[in-house]
Amino acid sequence: MALEFDRLTAVLADQTELLREIVREADPATPVPSCPGWTIGALVRHLAGGQRWAAELVATRAIEPPEDAFFRDVVRDPEQSPAELDAQLAESSAALTAALRGAGPDAEVWTPFGPGPTAFFARRFAHETAVHRADATLAAGRPYDLDPEVAVDAVDEWLELGSAPQMLEIFPERRALLGPGRTVHLHATDTPTDLEAEWVVDLTGGVPSWRRAHEKSAVAVRGPLTGLVLLVYGRRAVEQTGAEVFGDRALLDAWLASNPFG
Repeated sequence: MALEFDRLTAVLADQTELLREIVREADPATPVPSCPGWTIGALVRHLAGGQRWAAELVATRAIEPPEDAFFRDVVRDPEQSPAELDAQLAESSAALTAALRGAGPDAEVWTPFGPGPTAFFARRFAHETAVHRADATLAAGRPYDLDPEVAVDAVDEWLELGSAPQMLEIFPERRALLGPGRTVHLHATDTPTDLEAEWVVDLTGGVPSWRRAHEKSAVAVRGPLTGLVLLVYGRRAVEQTGAEVFGDRALLDAWLASNPFG
């Protein structure tokens, strides 16, 4: 069960504010190792641009996606100032949260999977912002953490996106992952039991699937919840998360490599 729309919209705003704290103090030219070729400035332009793009889409109830090249080509030399980058984030977050709250969770808009509710973009950009905050925070040498409920929903969302049948049409190479006995178990070791922060990714069928469960699997990863978020979203290698791996490491590596996050 996804977090409620109002909570996700608040998470989007809160995560942007936390990112702004980093941006105001960091050198914009700092390289971001988890986004090769990008600086903190480039990362901010990408995220702020993406938030503005989503704000337009939601506000206009778009049935086709707006042009997105402006937040894909984000490398600049020389860099913008921290104040300019901070202002971009403030404006983009305000625009998107206002558009989402004005539309409510159920207005129909374009999504990558066909017409869907605006709640899709509240969830997507809540976690998009949280993960890019991790990129900037870690690049600046700061510690990163995430509210456990938000972290659990971030894993749920990424597994849902990666398991959508359309993904096999877009990325047919992912079919090579499917086969008998191919399961991945993710187990957070530092959360209350009522969060049920355990997942099984099932690659044994014709399409990937996932479930919240504690089951013996071909490979298991046990570690801190925030570390699992960073692992699943491709921000940290297993060895950087404090996690342990049991079983088929090659399967884990292949699954992680097949689901990159931009």
